[in-house]
Amino acid sequence: MIDYQKYFNDEIKTVKPSGIRRFFDIANEMDDVISLSIGEPDFQTPWHIRDEGIKSLEKGRTWYSPNRGFSELLSEICEYYKRRFKVSYNSKNQALVTVGGSEAIDLAFRTLVQKGDEVIIPQPSFVCYEPLTVMAGGTPVIINTKNEDNFRLKAADLEAVVTDKTKLLVLPFPNNPTGAIMEKQDLEEIAEVVKKYDLFVLSDEIYSELTYGDRRHVSIASIDDMYERTVVINGFSKSYAMTGWRLGYALGPAPVISMMTKLHQFGIMSAPTTAQYAAIEALRNGDCDVNKMRDEYDMRRRLVVDNFNAMGLKCFEPLGAFYVFPCIKSTGLTSEEFCTRLIMQKHVAIVPGTAFGSCGEGFVRVSYSYSINHLKTAFKRICEFLEELNNGS
Repeated sequence: MIDYQKYFNDEIKTVKPSGIRRFFDIANEMDDVISLSIGEPDFQTPWHIRDEGIKSLEKGRTWYSPNRGFSELLSEICEYYKRRFKVSYNSKNQALVTVGGSEAIDLAFRTLVQKGDEVIIPQPSFVCYEPLTVMAGGTPVIINTKNEDNFRLKAADLEAVVTDKTKLLVLPFPNNPTGAIMEKQDLEEIAEVVKKYDLFVLSDEIYSELTYGDRRHVSIASIDDMYERTVVINGFSKSYAMTGWRLGYALGPAPVISMMTKLHQFGIMSAPTTAQYAAIEALRNGDCDVNKMRDEYDMRRRLVVDNFNAMGLKCFEPLGAFYVFPCIKSTGLTSEEFCTRLIMQKHVAIVPGTAFGSCGEGFVRVSYSYSINHLKTAFKRICEFLEELNNGS
């Protein structure tokens, strides 16, 4: 009998499986399940974008792309960031196309973090940052953001955990799972701490197009003196409903992008060719699609927040992404218990807040990237579940 454990990397062995996928997998094994567990747009990729991908195949464009991506796409990415977020990058040496935003995040960690380095991660936040820090040999340092602060990162909390080993701050806003955003003043205060202690920032801006209300997303790279110490991660999955195309990108200082490209060359080589041609069309002619989807998400957002508050599960107003993070402490159940009983008794799948960090206890994540009818059916079942809880069932 082979002892496989002795062959495994010790750091990989310590990493726990994703808490998001566990409930998704349970839902897949059950009938009549309404799932609000996965952050995937229910929209199809707009037809004109799909058509460009199809045309690329019809024309036989099935070759490798250059390592960093097609120059035409790199130019469009840089033009997009200048047009939408007022940050200018040189497409020749400050941009890299990757296999989804996830690969870009991994490359950034492995480029910037080495053994002994501390990486500050605000939580609740997406599940990949902490394990990727560990896999890169770094030490995660967690900041628990608070409901009373609308889950924004506070400069004082950041400064309180900085040590002489701190190298990198992860800035995951607009945030998954809370829907929290950082406004310009918030970022300016964070920037002062970053500059004071000579830190670097990984800014995950995958939900940058999905902000609501009067204020548009602000990239920390646009804040004074932060351009040189920030690597921006973004992609096409959320904004253009292109999750399955697996295409993302990184923007940042040329020396950082050069090192990330070196890793990308040996680990991946290049992003999918067909997806790159589709992405060029998305950036050139997709603004109307983005606006239309954002308006639809905004309508769903208000419906979901109103429903949870009406049920007595208090929910702050999220201003970004397509998630809500209601508090379920009034039920007397833990996050895990609430989600397990809900899926078993009412066949509604949502995610425990603890999947995104221990400070998520007492909360659950609900995605509203689903149709109105889907959401209404789910809320009817959740309401029944709460009524039965109150009645001692």
